[in-house]
Amino acid sequence: MRFTDKVVIVTGAASGIGLATAKRFGSEGAHVVIADLNPAKAEAAAQEVKAAGAPDAWGSACDVSKEDQVIATVAGAMQKFGRLDVVVNNAGLMVFKPITDQTADDWNRILSVDLLGAFFFTKQAFLNMKPGGAIVNISSIHAEETSPLVASYAAAKAALVSLTRSSALEGKPKGLRINVILPGAIDTPMLWDNPNIKSGVEKINPADVGKPEDIAAAIAYLASDDAAFVQGAALRVDGGRLDQL
Repeated sequence: MRFTDKVVIVTGAASGIGLATAKRFGSEGAHVVIADLNPAKAEAAAQEVKAAGAPDAWGSACDVSKEDQVIATVAGAMQKFGRLDVVVNNAGLMVFKPITDQTADDWNRILSVDLLGAFFFTKQAFLNMKPGGAIVNISSIHAEETSPLVASYAAAKAALVSLTRSSALEGKPKGLRINVILPGAIDTPMLWDNPNIKSGVEKINPADVGKPEDIAAAIAYLASDDAAFVQGAALRVDGGRLDQL
């Protein structure tokens, strides 16, 4: 197993892609930290990850937009497990509004979670990881091709790709690898709650909808030694959907 005795933090891991990712790492031997805004859901997810085969899992209440809470989660992982090997920056928010209706508060909320949260965890990873560690950021195909009503989300996800490149440059001398995944349409509540999907503005071919486990597999690859020579890469995992947009 690729992650035996490794310690992995996954943000936004109480459901969807995050939970599938936590289970994947746990199934490959990792001790998993479930970092999620809702403490009850974080603990429930930790129990689910352990039941799925993880040697251990810990639920940490964490608002990734608050640097003190990110510091506390990383400190808790170090205290409980003694090391940190992988961080998956998965937590994200969307708001659906025309640009003319969006406010500074809307943008600050999205950027704080989707971009600053990844920065805060990257900073702590740089301060605590030993050589061989990895960070995998979760962006979106909206970073490259987007649709109406999601300007703040698309901008944040594009910026996350840029943060990945900068982090990879600074992480390489530390022996750390940082890469980013751009998921397409994935079968999660975030997809089906999208008003563009509900209204038909954005068409979804069922053949283009992936499973959370598809993204989890790609994340596990980038975090593993199998990707030892992959640094600063943006991996699109969308079933070819972006080629058709």
